Amino acid sequence: MVVPGFEDPDFLNKVYKVEKALYGLHQAPRAWYETLLTYLLDNGFQRGKIDKTLFIRRENGDIILVQMSSMGELTFFLGLQVKQKNDGIFISQYKYVAEILKKFGFTDVKTASTPMETQKPLLKDEDGEEVDVHLYRSISGSFMYLTSSRPDIMFAVCACARYQVNPKVSHLHVMKRIFRYLKGQPKLGLWYLKYSPFDLVAYTDSDYAGASLDRKSTIGGCQFLGCRLISWQCKKQTMVANSTTEAEYVAASSCYRQVL
Repeated sequence: MVVPGFEDPDFLNKVYKVEKALYGLHQAPRAWYETLLTYLLDNGFQRGKIDKTLFIRRENGDIILVQMSSMGELTFFLGLQVKQKNDGIFISQYKYVAEILKKFGFTDVKTASTPMETQKPLLKDEDGEEVDVHLYRSISGSFMYLTSSRPDIMFAVCACARYQVNPKVSHLHVMKRIFRYLKGQPKLGLWYLKYSPFDLVAYTDSDYAGASLDRKSTIGGCQFLGCRLISWQCKKQTMVANSTTEAEYVAASSCYRQVL
């Protein structure tokens, strides 16, 4: 919106209310466009004869200009690629995966079938060779953002993130495996079916003293609304459990809070 030489708090407040109402409606782009178009015409604006997206209103010698355009169907949002189909919506970060593979030099590597080796848990490795802290943290941050659509790498990324203070070569090696896994599975994402029941189902689990640094247990969980995955977690418990039963109870309590 361009308002040269004009300040009308009442008018701006009305526009704010309309925009807020439109945001809350979550309507299709065409409905958004038509609703705002009706509002502008009802409030004394004249539509441009050449540029149909330009609206003009004159008041007390001042001119108010509003530029409006329909951007069409949402396809990209904050690094997330959105593909809308008749039966649902698919969300992925394929382009972002390609960007980080290129950024950190992993475009030509062998692929891996899993993001982490199951038989080689991460250890503190005090005697191991140190690596560049800034590089390690940069890779970790890139992976953390990728977990917004890739729950399959959540556990491995969170495990590597625990060693950001003093990373070693062994920790960076696990990071490289995640890159190799992404190289082989770049297009995985989340599928949200249009027609699905609204039953809320939650799953949770916990290991016992799985963290080698402090012997704390790790919680894993996910929540589904019908067939739609809406939330997932992987984090260490804040306390040291005295038994597997206690660790499971803490995990169940955490999942219950997430559901609420």
